[in-house]
Amino acid sequence: MVTIADFKTREKENQKFNVLVLQGEVEMVQSGSTGRYYATARTCTISCTFNDVICQSLIGKKIPGSIEKMQCDPYEYALPSTGEVITLTHTYYYNPNERTMEQEVFSMKAA
Repeated sequence: MVTIADFKTREKENQKFNVLVLQGEVEMVQSGSTGRYYATARTCTISCTFNDVICQSLIGKKIPGSIEKMQCDPYEYALPSTGEVITLTHTYYYNPNERTMEQEVFSMKAA
């Protein structure tokens, strides 16, 4: 399950539209620099046809599916906390299909 955490208004080709911000389950991830674990949750956005009022009413709702990691072309990303610019080679996307127990187990082993 994923939770609709927020919505944002974006503009493309002089047209405004809303996107829903989806947040996955809490995960424990080991820091590459310190080796310590921290809690995080994957997030992504999906386009929608809803107005601001409907988007606002959807915040907190849970929908079936998961947020998955996908390789992509390298791009630069500025860390919000420090402003440091890093290069990423992955992105996250919404998958409406729930992950099976086997997928969860094998993804934990790979990490």
